[in-house]
Amino acid sequence: MPDGPGCLYVVSTPIGNLGDISLRAIETLRQVGIIAAEDTRHTRKLLTHHGISARMVSYHSHNRRARIGQLLQELSQGDVALVTDAGTPVVSDPGQELVHAAASAGHQVLAIPGASALTAAVAVSGIQSDVLHFIGFLPRRRTERQRLLKTMAAWPGALACFEAPHRLIATLEDLKTVFGERQIAVCNELTKLFENVFRGTIPEAIERFTSHPPRGEFTLVVELPGEAPAPAARTETDIDARFGALVAKHGDRKRALAALAAETSMPRKELYARLMSG
Repeated sequence: MPDGPGCLYVVSTPIGNLGDISLRAIETLRQVGIIAAEDTRHTRKLLTHHGISARMVSYHSHNRRARIGQLLQELSQGDVALVTDAGTPVVSDPGQELVHAAASAGHQVLAIPGASALTAAVAVSGIQSDVLHFIGFLPRRRTERQRLLKTMAAWPGALACFEAPHRLIATLEDLKTVFGERQIAVCNELTKLFENVFRGTIPEAIERFTSHPPRGEFTLVVELPGEAPAPAARTETDIDARFGALVAKHGDRKRALAALAAETSMPRKELYARLMSG
């Protein structure tokens, strides 16, 4: 560990499976003077699993500002680790104020990387994500959510966000309203016992989770339009040409057909029949 004033370690912890923690993270949690944990009871289970005995203090969304003075005092005497309930601290979790305060006070701040629901979801999504926009949690109000999604309609790449089970269907409905039949990966309970990843179009996801009520935590990865919709193709020649262009873009006839249906507002079955008759 670094010499000099205390160091703040931002330590990633497992998002589900307790084995998904790095050796460096375990060593750091064993050696720091105190651990600032979002939920000390939850973190205690992790520490017990790995045979770690450590002093802890709660640090969560309701007391994060009040705790900063105490944690800076701890840093003046030794090293401190910051952990969240699951994954990487500060990513849609409390911690940014503490990181800023520690750095401003002259303390070194080091990341101990590891598990992240965001990167895990992107890795298994099957959606092209060379350009990735992470939004955390979308707004809870439908009007605000749709307004934000509309600003993303022309963005390239993919959108990743977290969602709670009781808002999943409403969010999927808004994604359909704004983005149409784009591809989506709905990742549920990653690395846990009942881990599941649904891959398909947004309307297919709505059908799936309407018939199977959502439970647990969700991470969504959504294909963004990346361009304004092309003018609607109506003649046989236009439809054939546009379909060919979409196949070249998506590399898949099924996805191209879904995109063409969204552009033309024509049923997929009707489009398919017209393409096959040509």
